[in-house]
Amino acid sequence: MSESHPPVFQRAIIALAGGSGDARIVQMVSELARPSRAELVAVHVVEVGWSQPLDADIAGRSEEAQRILDTAETTAEEAKMRLEPVLLQAREVGAALVDEAIERSADLLVLGLPYRKRFGGDFAIGRTIPYVLKNAPCAVWVVREPIIEEAP
Repeated sequence: MSESHPPVFQRAIIALAGGSGDARIVQMVSELARPSRAELVAVHVVEVGWSQPLDADIAGRSEEAQRILDTAETTAEEAKMRLEPVLLQAREVGAALVDEAIERSADLLVLGLPYRKRFGGDFAIGRTIPYVLKNAPCAVWVVREPIIEEAP
């Protein structure tokens, strides 16, 4: 007799940064969402500097932002899932992601973490992930990219 387990999530926000880990994260979340047909929302946030008005049309003109969202949609389709692409403009990426999770009543927010070292060798986590971990009302998954071995 097989046991039935409730789905892990019903609505997931997937934060896209435009890095190499985006496709891996979309594929992973799509595969986990498929059995329960959970709703997937991919969000790319274009940060607007304080010297510009928040409503300046920066994101709408960005071919790079559209490419990031198109790639996520294609990756989800290959995994037999539908994904809603969302492009936002905000002063702070972390706050925009938390606001989107609240607005959509998401029960999961997934972020990628590239494996980067700062000058001097310390691992760098940035400011977005700590903000989201502290403020998101839902579960948060941080998916760190594998460490790339440097050639000797």
